[in-house]
Amino acid sequence: MKHKQRVAILGSTGSIGTNTLDVLARHPERFEVFALTAATQVDLLQQQCLQYRPRFAVMASVAHATELSQRLAASGSATRVLGGAQALAEVAAHEEVDAVMAAIVGAAGLAPCLAAAAAGKRLLLANKEALVVGGEFFMQTVRAGGATLLPIDSEHSAIFQSLPDDPATWAQRVDKIILTASGGPFRTRDPHSLREVTPEQACAHPNWVMGRKISVDSATMMNKALEVIEARHLFGLGPEQLEVVIHPQSVIHSMVQYTDHSVVAQLGTPDMRVPIAYGLSWPERMSSGAAALDFHALAAMTFEPMDAPGHAQRYPGIRLAWDALRAPAGTTAVLNAANEVAVAAFLERRIRFDQIHAVNLQTLSTIVPSSPASLADLLALDAEVRAAAQQCVQRLAA
Repeated sequence: MKHKQRVAILGSTGSIGTNTLDVLARHPERFEVFALTAATQVDLLQQQCLQYRPRFAVMASVAHATELSQRLAASGSATRVLGGAQALAEVAAHEEVDAVMAAIVGAAGLAPCLAAAAAGKRLLLANKEALVVGGEFFMQTVRAGGATLLPIDSEHSAIFQSLPDDPATWAQRVDKIILTASGGPFRTRDPHSLREVTPEQACAHPNWVMGRKISVDSATMMNKALEVIEARHLFGLGPEQLEVVIHPQSVIHSMVQYTDHSVVAQLGTPDMRVPIAYGLSWPERMSSGAAALDFHALAAMTFEPMDAPGHAQRYPGIRLAWDALRAPAGTTAVLNAANEVAVAAFLERRIRFDQIHAVNLQTLSTIVPSSPASLADLLALDAEVRAAAQQCVQRLAA
């Protein structure tokens, strides 16, 4: 009898991780939780370990791992607790793991993603930075390891579902990919008032429940810039074949326009359990727990071009995606690291909302990367960029 699929969830305490656990719990006959990992949320990871009884639990720091281990031991749990970056990579590549949900936010998720790819796992990629930072090096690792790479971002999952089954035909049959964007919480706000935006306002997304960092990225549209870069590597089309359109209702998650100008789109409620369930069950489908789309109650669906009045001022960072893709290899990693530093500084109230773009621009003008060819190269570049971006933040905050 075929064994249950053993799943490791990297970043189990975040929104993607908790939604993944919800989907897995609906199909106990098909899946078992093999490993759970978290950065700092000891309380929640303890609860998850007691409920789902994974073989391993990993905390990003040894100190947090020690605390979790003591708590679980007192509760009689048999879960083995590990700590540190190397432990993340080890559980991602473990010989008994079938599928890895990669949901660690930011560049910190790159190393375990690479480990899972090199080990030939079914890699469910919710960490867009792995591709934005890793680029072609990451894709080479996927191919060399024989991994199955399945996108979990709602937009990229929608594109994957709308493309032909045979990737060898994409270049000949596809005219362009159209990623949809909600426009975030400030789509109709006076651009001149954005300097007054608070972290609480930026994190109040109108459609999706997400973590703080990605919520800010949605408000600036930097999330869409990163998704354009990700789509370039996932689907192998040129930058000129990637387009973004604002669709405030978040019902159409993305579209593919074919060479005959027919368009195939994927629709659904804004619930991340849908792409998660698809990635876990592909090429089959299974219930996700999401509500069905009610066409009778559906409001009008509207679309706005990115060059609509005011949008250039609201979302100045979106064009950086195409600029970075046409720049030397490694530039997308520069953009990602600069943006992570800038968003963190905004959330800490060290810079204004409208200064996030300034940090990104200044850092891009400061760092000219050589072509990174290894994980060590990528990590060194990431550290260099973060130091430069912190200097930009300090100048703006002075």
